[in-house]
Amino acid sequence: MARQLDEQIVGRFPVGRRLRVLDVGMGRGTQALRLARQGHEVTGLERDPRMIDAVRAELAGEPEGIRERMRIIEGDGRDTGVHFPPGSFDVVLCHGVLLYVEEPDPLLAGLARVLAHGGLLSLLVRNGDALAMRPGLAGDWAAALAALDTTARLPRPRTEPDDEAPVRPGPGGRADRLDALTATLAGIGAPLHAWYGVRVFTDTAADGAGIPADVETLLTAEEKAGRTDPYRGVAALLHLCGVRG
Repeated sequence: MARQLDEQIVGRFPVGRRLRVLDVGMGRGTQALRLARQGHEVTGLERDPRMIDAVRAELAGEPEGIRERMRIIEGDGRDTGVHFPPGSFDVVLCHGVLLYVEEPDPLLAGLARVLAHGGLLSLLVRNGDALAMRPGLAGDWAAALAALDTTARLPRPRTEPDDEAPVRPGPGGRADRLDALTATLAGIGAPLHAWYGVRVFTDTAADGAGIPADVETLLTAEEKAGRTDPYRGVAALLHLCGVRG
């Protein structure tokens, strides 16, 4: 996930440019802190006070320069128009947030609004075209059949979103489909530029499973599969990158 994001940033912006980054639904701040450490000016928007406290505690241990480059705002991703004028950011991240939003189009339109011309919009969503994969591979046929029914209630994560360890399904919630999001991105003026699959092979790993000894080989296989058809189409999550035109 981080490698894919860095690839898009390097391919779109001059090397060494300090970017204005907005992380909507910052969560534990994994990506926000990583980008601040790289020298970018990062704004984290998060509504959960517990998450904000955790990020602030970690930020307190960072060098002064990194602390100065990062600000945290308590708020909802649907209220970006309240906090920021149009064109405020070069990069906007929205990872694991649409899982919780019943009507995502207004939120996405707001994110496109605060993007500068040529800016990058990075989304991480549940893949609505692959919801039956995990229960089916686990032999839970009733859950697989329910997931194949496009009118069924889609799963909500059990835990808070995390960029480096995307969430697993639990009761209640929603997912998104690639075709529909592609059309939405085009409609808000940030058409799809690239997309990847995330958790192609590892979504069926047992909860709490330890890190395997060959983790680098695993990550390489996951990353390659996430860029390759047809494998990326059945990933548990999709990483979509739109560009503001």
